[in-house]
Amino acid sequence: MLRYVVKRVLLAAITIFLVATITFFLMRMVPGGPFIAEKSISEQAQAALNAKFGLDKPVWVQYKNYMTGALHGDFSLSLKQRGRTVSEIIASKFPISAKLGGLSVLIALAIGIPFGSIAALNRGKWLDQLIMVIATCGIAFPSFVICTVGMYLFGVRLKWLPTFGLTSPLHYILPIFSLAFYPMAYITRLMRSSMLDVLDQDYMRTARSKGLSRSRSLFKHALRNAVLPVVTYVGPMLAYTLTGSFVVEKIFVIPGLGGQFVSSIMTRDYTVIMGTTIFLATLLILMNVVVDIIYKMIDPRIQLK
Repeated sequence: MLRYVVKRVLLAAITIFLVATITFFLMRMVPGGPFIAEKSISEQAQAALNAKFGLDKPVWVQYKNYMTGALHGDFSLSLKQRGRTVSEIIASKFPISAKLGGLSVLIALAIGIPFGSIAALNRGKWLDQLIMVIATCGIAFPSFVICTVGMYLFGVRLKWLPTFGLTSPLHYILPIFSLAFYPMAYITRLMRSSMLDVLDQDYMRTARSKGLSRSRSLFKHALRNAVLPVVTYVGPMLAYTLTGSFVVEKIFVIPGLGGQFVSSIMTRDYTVIMGTTIFLATLLILMNVVVDIIYKMIDPRIQLK
């Protein structure tokens, strides 16, 4: 296990380095700069700002300086939020997105796994068809459609729920529903397919022939094996959700990391873009390693090499 973890850490470091390098040079290839869009700013002022942040130096020099600082945990100052470092921005925004995303993931799992199992156990019946219709709608409808419909129906027409901010428990309902609907639908379909495959296995027929109750055979044998594909999906999904859904946070005016990432792209805040991209890549890789370890815990037959 230790050898495997060390190997994955080394591969993770290489992957993060490549992500940071590609992102850095892609940003510099886009025409324009972070200070060109400033209102009522002269060319002399733009040149002074570029010199202050080192943007007047050759690209390779900028790259070397940035990567050297990043290796020491210094992601530099934000180009737009004067006086704030990128680390401070991530530290202040990430807990908001993490709380919202964590609740969404828990709800998606709490609903998706039972729904998928129920659909598999009632294959071809009306309950299975109803659950599959809901799951198909969840996958087919983009998140901005879910957000808009929820805001219009529950916020504007019925006036039951607030539609922006996170100042009370009621403010969490619409964003969490919008974030959880797609993964819940995907987990439902994934769990149904996996459960159907497991129920047809020989060891399930053997368990039933030995007189094992249906509920015990399902929880002890079927569910433990059927949930493996869900664990694979949850790892990357958890990383994306914890760092904040760009669309959902922007629509509901939530001051999380996702909205910050969108704003930094719009304003070409290079350092914030780099910092959030590296942070997301690190979290994704970490979640994949955790998923592999959980795999081993669920199914001891799996060998980590």
